[in-house]
Amino acid sequence: MNTQTTPSPQFYLTAPAVCPYLPGEMERKVFTHLVGPRAAEMNDLLTQGGFRRSQNIAYRPACEACRACVSVRILANEFEPTKSMKRVLTANSDIVSIVHPAQPSTEQFGLFRRYLDDRHQHGGMSDMSALDYAIMVEDTHVNTRLIEYRIRAPGSGISDQPKGELIAVALTDMMSDGLSMVYSFFNPKLEKRSLGTFMILDHINRTRSLGLPHVYLGYWVKGSPKMDYKTRYQPQEQLTARGWERSVPHPNPIAALLDE
Repeated sequence: MNTQTTPSPQFYLTAPAVCPYLPGEMERKVFTHLVGPRAAEMNDLLTQGGFRRSQNIAYRPACEACRACVSVRILANEFEPTKSMKRVLTANSDIVSIVHPAQPSTEQFGLFRRYLDDRHQHGGMSDMSALDYAIMVEDTHVNTRLIEYRIRAPGSGISDQPKGELIAVALTDMMSDGLSMVYSFFNPKLEKRSLGTFMILDHINRTRSLGLPHVYLGYWVKGSPKMDYKTRYQPQEQLTARGWERSVPHPNPIAALLDE
């Protein structure tokens, strides 16, 4: 029996399924397993090549007739927040963010369920259990972390373990050239805080402090309104057939109003 390990990953193609972003479209994905001692190195290479990670799977779109999904990454060292983003930072100046190992907690899962029940009642993750959440966090062979965001409790001082309310969590891969935001969730009742924006801004600052160039945001889907927010973080690069290219932002009147 041949027991020699395969030196390169094996890729597979999924069957067609309904696209969750664009009505009337079908999606297919190419994927591979991220396992073994080279998983972290492979995750870096694949992410830089337009793949995303879910547990120990790396995948990217492989649709037959559609190319709407575009990988984007923020150029952290050149980024300057807009006026509205500065207001978000000010509004959340009472938040403390702490990096933890990728270990799930009951507190995190409670927040995760509130987020899904409010924002994604009919999504593919809507019926996830506590065990499913634990697997999402722990089932990885790469260098990943959980970043918890808490409102600092009165009298907690400057402790490294603040005992405030948990209001947001980000599952983040630590890569050789930056940070990749795998999944994030937050308290949906705190709309005025714009916690989704705040977490991205925090990742930009963290990446810059590490002396690394990129924050990977996953896919921007052209034609999907719920993905338009990703284009607000400029400058950024988009992965094209010619490689990573600096994008030219298109005028968006709604975003312009938000940034005033």
